[in-house]
Amino acid sequence: MEEKNKGAVILNMEKSVLGIEFGSTRIKAVLLDEHNNPIASGGCNWENKFENGVWTYSLEEVTVGLQSAYKALCENLGQAITTLAGMGISGMMHGYLVFDTKDNQLCEFRTWRNTITQESAEALTKLFDFNVPQRWSIAHLYQAMLNKESHVPQIARMTTLAGHIHYLLTGENVMGVGEASGMFPIENNQFHPQMAKEFQKKTGTDILKILPKVLVAGEAAGCLTPEGAKLIDPTGVLQAGIPFCPPEGDAGTGMVATNAIAPRTGNVSAGTSIFAMIVLEKALSKVYEEIDVVATPAGWPVAMVHCNNCSSDIDAWAGLFREFAGLLGQECSTGQALDLLFEASVKGNVDCSGLLAVNYYSGEHITGFSEGRPLFVRTPDAEFSLASFFKTHIYSAVASLKAGLDILEGEKVSIDRLLGHGGYFKAKDVGQTALASACGVPVSVMETSGEGGAYGIALLAAYAVNKQGESLDEYLNEKVFKTAKISTVTPTAEQTEGFARYYERFAKGLAIEKAAVENLH
Repeated sequence: MEEKNKGAVILNMEKSVLGIEFGSTRIKAVLLDEHNNPIASGGCNWENKFENGVWTYSLEEVTVGLQSAYKALCENLGQAITTLAGMGISGMMHGYLVFDTKDNQLCEFRTWRNTITQESAEALTKLFDFNVPQRWSIAHLYQAMLNKESHVPQIARMTTLAGHIHYLLTGENVMGVGEASGMFPIENNQFHPQMAKEFQKKTGTDILKILPKVLVAGEAAGCLTPEGAKLIDPTGVLQAGIPFCPPEGDAGTGMVATNAIAPRTGNVSAGTSIFAMIVLEKALSKVYEEIDVVATPAGWPVAMVHCNNCSSDIDAWAGLFREFAGLLGQECSTGQALDLLFEASVKGNVDCSGLLAVNYYSGEHITGFSEGRPLFVRTPDAEFSLASFFKTHIYSAVASLKAGLDILEGEKVSIDRLLGHGGYFKAKDVGQTALASACGVPVSVMETSGEGGAYGIALLAAYAVNKQGESLDEYLNEKVFKTAKISTVTPTAEQTEGFARYYERFAKGLAIEKAAVENLH
């Protein structure tokens, strides 16, 4: 669907649903009609900042971005919106947002990108006998306790970005189970009671008192308040009373957007970060630091392989080539540069012989890095062509993910289908082929995958208001994706063998990355 709804028939908004997602680099709103078809979208860009050693966004930017994305959607739709059948909010998963009893923010928003909680994550993993990654909210809280930060005694409410925005719009301190599972371990669709007791015994803090209420997909999560309506639409046209679905993280909405919420299905979301979500049939045999165990929005257990770095280095190189084109007097947008470079990479050497890129802008826990230094290195006799150069960066974007997927392969986790979504897959077949070559399995992309998590949260809003007793999986299969257009890439033996050779070089090259982190400041 194009961004602008040119010439479209304006439908009754009382049967439409709206999803808004706050991603790492873009805030996007997607409007669906009563048949779950996207009819308009709007968005705006935003960027995280590295301030005082912390990756963060200001909450003032949240409000500005919310209003900008909504305004852009209405402009592209060609009309103002008075009311809707339902709404939903999604945001980048994990992170740390804490408030006092008067809803004053107590410290900066600490995002998923931070790798500053190693001590607490290791301690909690040992305490719970359950992997607690550095990104999780509870790891940030416990690290703040270990650091004796002054704000800790004042905490009355801890939430994530999606949960905070939902609270601003509805007044309800709730969380979808998928997002909740990245805050604190889950059991039976609630925060794990025994682990909560263990945490209280260790810290003296009743964690359940400051965590939000957990809801599963389809449950009512409050309605838009007059204050919330004004926050979204300062013009006052949008009216209060619109029902909301539970807020979810980008991992859960990505699963919904790709119809990968049933056991033996999986999806890979690839943008600023990259993560794979594989829905499990049974529990893993042991705890792995590289694997998060979270949940789908409907509560199924999921093995999550999360890497902090994916497309940032690709975007940086595209910007450099765009700048060079400008010196030649050629106007070229970043999007055009990316399209051309992805297309050129198809002719690159199948194993990028002699070339190596490590795309670490920030730390990468899955390979043991607390900081990153993007680097490119080559042997003197390497095939140094544009095609192989850019294929090297495309391979690098999925290389760290392979480390975690190899663990799941060792656990004999079965995957019937793997779907990709996010900007990395925009160029036809290129990102799909790289991921398929890395995983050794076919990778599919849906026609609607470009709408991303905003589309996924809109579908969850639609399910909440339109379900008739069916499960979320049944609703998606029968009422959303039954006739979906899907393209699939199956890797050849040459491609999987080529990536394997590149991956061996990448793994050895992490010693160069380690030296760069230690010596380049």
